[in-house]
Amino acid sequence: MTLNVRVIAPDKTIWDDECQEIILPSSTGQLGILSGHAPLLTALDVGVMRVRPEKDWLAIALFGGFAEVEDNTVTILVNGAQRGDEINREQAKAEYDEAVAAFDKVTEDDRQGKIQAEQALKRKRSLFQASGGMVQS
Repeated sequence: MTLNVRVIAPDKTIWDDECQEIILPSSTGQLGILSGHAPLLTALDVGVMRVRPEKDWLAIALFGGFAEVEDNTVTILVNGAQRGDEINREQAKAEYDEAVAAFDKVTEDDRQGKIQAEQALKRKRSLFQASGGMVQS
């Protein structure tokens, strides 16, 4: 059996196909979904979703949202997303490095700036990882 998976962003549908398995970046950690999964509604964090249509995995950077699982159908509504195979790895690495530098420059007393820099860093990290890049902890 397979899963019917749709990833929908405000501007377009990122993925609409069958797959064998997916791994979601839920707000409580990584969440694996196989066919026959119990009904579920979960919040998604900024991170990388992994989809396995056949043998190989495809990475999709997600920018937060929600996922619903019901009757082997997974509907994912996100604030934004981008397929990893459409991301330029060198550009994603440069943008990630810039986000790290910007995050490091924010002072501890600038709470709003720290939150914004952290969100930007999470987005750039997920884009770089979805492109196949490795991030050191």
